[in-house]
Amino acid sequence: MLSNLGRYFLLDLLSLFSTSFLSSTILPGGSEALLLYLTQTSTYSLIALWVIASVGNTLGGLTNWLLGRYLYRFKEHRLFPISSTQLNKATHFFHKYGTASLLFSWLPIIGDALCILAGVSRVRLFIFFVLVLFGKSARYAILLLGVEYL
Repeated sequence: MLSNLGRYFLLDLLSLFSTSFLSSTILPGGSEALLLYLTQTSTYSLIALWVIASVGNTLGGLTNWLLGRYLYRFKEHRLFPISSTQLNKATHFFHKYGTASLLFSWLPIIGDALCILAGVSRVRLFIFFVLVLFGKSARYAILLLGVEYL
C-alpha cells in the first residue's frame, strides 16, 4: 500500500505525464509550466521529470500520427475539418521539407500539424517515433538545463 507521500509523488508524475501527453495532441495546453513547477517544489530528479515529460509528449504526437493515418480515409466526407485543397497544400509542404521536419514537432500548433501530416503521408512508425522523441526530448532537456543553470 502506498503511503500518503507516495500517493502524492505518483499523482505528480501521472499529472506530468498526462499534461505532456495532452499538450502534444490537438487539444490546447502546455506542459512546461507543470514541469518547471515540479523542478522547484519536488525532490524528483531532473532526469526522471525529463523522461516522463518526453515520453508523454512523444506518445501524444503518436496519437496525432494515428489520427492522420486513419482519419485520412474520410477526407471526402462533408464533416472533414479541412478542404482537399488545404490538405493537398499541407501534404505538399510536408513532402517538400521531408521527415526531418518532425524534429520540430515540439512547436506549438505547427508540431501537431506535422505529426498529423506524417500520418497522412504514411511516414514509417519507427522513423516518426525516433525523430519526434529526439525533438521533444531535446526541447525538455534545454528547458531543464536552463532551470538548472539559472
